[in-house]
Amino acid sequence: MKYQEAMDYIDACAGYGIVPGLDSIRELLNRIGNPQDSLKFIHIAGTNGKGSTLAFISDALTENGYKVGRYVSPTIFEYRERFQIQGKSISKAEIGRLMETVAVHADAMAEEGLAHPTPFEIETAMAFLLFSQKNCDFVVLEAGMGGLLDATNVIKNTVVSVITNISRDHMTYLGETIEEIAYHKAGIIKENTFVVSAQQVDGVKGVLEHESRGKKASGIIFLDNNDIKKEKFELSKTTFNYKDNKKIEISLLGTYQTKNAALAWLVLEKLADLGYLLCEEKIRKAFFKTTWPARFQVIDKKPLFLVDGAHNAAAAKELRKSIQFYFTNKRIIYIIGVFRDKEYEQVIENTCDLASHIITVAKKNNSRALSALELAQAVSIVNSMVTVADSVEEAVELSYLLADKDTVILAFGSLAYLGDCIEAVRNRKEMGKDTHGR
Repeated sequence: MKYQEAMDYIDACAGYGIVPGLDSIRELLNRIGNPQDSLKFIHIAGTNGKGSTLAFISDALTENGYKVGRYVSPTIFEYRERFQIQGKSISKAEIGRLMETVAVHADAMAEEGLAHPTPFEIETAMAFLLFSQKNCDFVVLEAGMGGLLDATNVIKNTVVSVITNISRDHMTYLGETIEEIAYHKAGIIKENTFVVSAQQVDGVKGVLEHESRGKKASGIIFLDNNDIKKEKFELSKTTFNYKDNKKIEISLLGTYQTKNAALAWLVLEKLADLGYLLCEEKIRKAFFKTTWPARFQVIDKKPLFLVDGAHNAAAAKELRKSIQFYFTNKRIIYIIGVFRDKEYEQVIENTCDLASHIITVAKKNNSRALSALELAQAVSIVNSMVTVADSVEEAVELSYLLADKDTVILAFGSLAYLGDCIEAVRNRKEMGKDTHGR
């Protein structure tokens, strides 16, 4: 199967609908030989911070000589990013080969009267098959949504279950209360597996402790944010102490990234306790090299242009802290695009009063995207200086026209459009356009 044929196939599979539960993915994996059973996993669930935490952990393991597979979603630039080995996306030819293998069994299931696997179930099967064939030492695995009924939760050999910060998101599927959401996230906890969690509010902490006991996990430990000290935030790097570990340096920006890095450090400490060979010097080197797109990422410097995937209330609150810390008394222009099924009103309330001008945009050909006009109407309740753009490219051009050299441009919201935004900035820089679009 060629790459484009694979893309056409996965798009077509979106029309089959979803059957709740893990029966379909289990059947599909059984038909391809249960490749997941030969792998060791670090399984990550949570609301915010999964991607960055995954990147820190997997880069540190790679730097220490382990062969590491990553399975992540959503992607920023292209489909291949879902499947990575040693931090690099696999080839288009590899996508075609894997899709062809899995598609035969997915279609056979439908022909036999079973539910056709969903795109995410097919992709999860592809990931397990790939990592098994490549003999990965570890797979750092990001749950797609929730945890309990997520297709990734068919695995057996979890070394550490990681729970990042939990807040309200995906309420339609996971429940209205934060305790209900925490219950779903805790679904990744396995018997005899150690659990490492971010610092959580009391209700969430209680659920995670209860589920750990009930599932006979070997133990649970929570990050204490008070152990993160002497934070120094610059636009080139962030430096902090974590417990007795002095001057840890990371390149990922944002006031929230020290928490993600500390959580990853805690996971790596637990892996060392379990007997895995890890060198602190190599962990430090990996942490400084770690990158993760669209997380308070600088993509241009004149004027300063950043992108951030803050798309729910908790992430927007963290983004506000970063804006106020890094850009006190700065003139700021926003570009915002969101999904209509997210808490976009709370994102607006937590951020939009800080902007001097706001440009709204919608991802084209995406049924979940809130229209730029509807978003502008919601924004105008908080900030009347709002303009509707017809495309991401137009929004980027307009932001540069409105900016002077001391202005900060910040694009945030749904990750679905941020890749287009980064590409638009890259293209105009390659064309040699100046600040004012000439």
